[in-house]
Amino acid sequence: MMRRRTVLALAGTGLLAAASPRPAAAAPRPDLWERWTRHDAASTATVDHGAWDRFLAGHLRVEPGGVNPIAYGAVPAADRQALAAYLDALAATPPSRLNRAEQFAYWVNFYNALTVKVVLDHHPVASIRDIDISPGLFADGPWGKKLVTVEGEPVSLDDMEHRILRPIWRDPRIHYAVNCASIGCPNLRTVAFTAANADRLMEQGARDYVNHPRGTSLADGRLTVSKIYDWFKVDFGDTDAGVIAHLRRYAAPPLAAGLASATRIADTVYDWSLNDVPG
Repeated sequence: MMRRRTVLALAGTGLLAAASPRPAAAAPRPDLWERWTRHDAASTATVDHGAWDRFLAGHLRVEPGGVNPIAYGAVPAADRQALAAYLDALAATPPSRLNRAEQFAYWVNFYNALTVKVVLDHHPVASIRDIDISPGLFADGPWGKKLVTVEGEPVSLDDMEHRILRPIWRDPRIHYAVNCASIGCPNLRTVAFTAANADRLMEQGARDYVNHPRGTSLADGRLTVSKIYDWFKVDFGDTDAGVIAHLRRYAAPPLAAGLASATRIADTVYDWSLNDVPG
């Protein structure tokens, strides 16, 4: 199954039609990996995400323009080692022994921290799409490579997003939780996800993104939205009307007023530039 990033890259090469019968806007639908549905509803075990909290506090910049980059080039060796140790600890933690809420935080933090490590391992790059380590002739970026082993299973970033998080939790706000290290993506949250704060962080992430121009903009009655709402339209009702209803839920004035009369999406945008601090 082709990934959203692969599809985007091929769309401009003329190779897409031969590679896949789907249109250029297609992206993976949730494809449940059944073994990760195992959980312990009675478990009170928690996962320590303190190392990820400390990394975010030290290297995620909160910028007034609304796009929060990471100073990848300024991350010292000690912090890289701490990040790697955190990921090793997550890989050694059996998520099947956690309750559902702990599992959600586990997989979101795992995805985000692993993405940052991949960028750090290949930095400097202009875009995460330039990290072409995924298998396959038409592969793009790092998402398809099996990067970690959890409970004996090799797991990729694509697995975490499309075979675990999306199909198990079926919550469109997941797209405001996972971060693909791009300017066009919703921001990394400034703190790690936990069972206690996940709902609040996703709600805030939705409000931040919907009300930022890279998420939604209106000009002369034309509605332009992030390609995320196109690639993953199935998660937002599978129609323009479903996407617009979602946007209205989080829109602040005056965007909400403009969306009140919107009936269709005119265009989509996305910026694959790395969420890096210039210089």
